[in-house]
Amino acid sequence: MPLIQTLPGGPLDIVGDIHGEAEPLLQLVERLGYRASGSHPQGRHLVFVGDYCDRGPDSPAVFAHVRRWIEAGHAWGILGNHEINLLRADIKDGSGWFFDERLERDTPRYAPFARPAPEERAEILRFARQLPLILERGDLRIVHAAWHAPSIAAVRALGDADVVAQYDAWEELAHERARRTGLDRRMAEELARWGHDLEDPEHTPAMLAAHAEHEADKQSMNPLKVLTSGLEALGQRPFYAGGRWRFVDRQPWWNAYTDDIPVVVGHYWRRVRPVSPAVRGRGYLDIFQGAPPDAWLGPRGQVFCVDYSVGGRWIERKTGDPVGQEFKLAALRWPEAELLFDDGSRLATRPGHPATVATS
Repeated sequence: MPLIQTLPGGPLDIVGDIHGEAEPLLQLVERLGYRASGSHPQGRHLVFVGDYCDRGPDSPAVFAHVRRWIEAGHAWGILGNHEINLLRADIKDGSGWFFDERLERDTPRYAPFARPAPEERAEILRFARQLPLILERGDLRIVHAAWHAPSIAAVRALGDADVVAQYDAWEELAHERARRTGLDRRMAEELARWGHDLEDPEHTPAMLAAHAEHEADKQSMNPLKVLTSGLEALGQRPFYAGGRWRFVDRQPWWNAYTDDIPVVVGHYWRRVRPVSPAVRGRGYLDIFQGAPPDAWLGPRGQVFCVDYSVGGRWIERKTGDPVGQEFKLAALRWPEAELLFDDGSRLATRPGHPATVATS
């Protein structure tokens, strides 16, 4: 399948990262007016920005719904970094629903969660492998994390290349550099001196310079990683996010985006209400730089992040807080530029302008 594909014409409903939250997905789709089949009486189409799985209670069900709607021709979707991890068997935090090797470690944080039967696993992988990285048409671009012109050009040149094989080939360039320069040895020495696990939130490391350098290399040398994980640069201090300590900072690439065509992304864990750095994670830098949750981003207001952190609902379940109060699933209705959330609340937006709250 081509890694860059064409969006259908007509009005769209662009759904943010789902992360295994099947119940809010069905609620949102129903509120948007879609039938159970995925069709819409007004001819609208669903578009998914990736990250269908991990952390939530029912990733298999999310895949089953999305696959059914896409295969029926009522929806389109792209790959996120979590699907790339799944296809590469890159076992990370929150993927214990799929990988036995992660089950014991993920259970205290994320359980209970549904796990697929062997035949379901094969079908999930088959489906994910045929998803593109980019969807585009004359008035809109959809990518999971970053619209980065050099990376887009590299992917266009690939045509129908296998996404896993190409990702691994580019990833290997960074690993080869680490071996050649002794970076891998320095990383091992850093961990030995620190004496803790990178997933241990209780022990804050110093800035591990070799780890930071390797993270930055892996990001910058892999166009597929840029598109699905964003642009990153060496950080100023470590911060804990996504279940591990990190040493590179995500970059607000949209500050340099001046093209005429709007871009919609997910990935960045936007929040409807302001959240303190202590809640976000120690050392966390706000990539939105204080922009309100209804704002389009960039100098021309041409970029919108539609990920409103529904993947964090496991936190509410563990703390006993009302589920869905802080972490929501959203869809950006296009061309209306209006947000609809799974709880029925709305935010009316206009590219380049702050939005006003509307009641459901």
